[in-house]
Amino acid sequence: QVQLVEHGGGLVQAGGSLRLSCVASGRTFINHEMGWFRQAPGQEHEFVAREFGGVTNYGDSVKGRFTISRDRAKGTLYLQMNSLKPEDTAAYYCAARTGTVWDYWGRGTQVTVSS
Repeated sequence: QVQLVEHGGGLVQAGGSLRLSCVASGRTFINHEMGWFRQAPGQEHEFVAREFGGVTNYGDSVKGRFTISRDRAKGTLYLQMNSLKPEDTAAYYCAARTGTVWDYWGRGTQVTVSS
């Protein structure tokens, strides 16, 4: 069974930092795109960051504050989040894309930023 499991969420004060990690099991995504999304209560799913072949892209709201990286040897995806703001509060999801859609998803980890 293929699983993506996120770790590292929690409660942090505004201006603080957190690092999320996502561990893949059941298959490898070494040659596939991986990314992070988030969803706040009552809001739509929002793209946060993606990485593929060393190329990274970020959503406008996190540019300059968040960094996505991948340790292919460990099969782990990371999201370093700095200068966190209350509006970053959301459930964060790891995802992998093997075709035209994001077809593998984790269950999410909650990030709460207090003001």
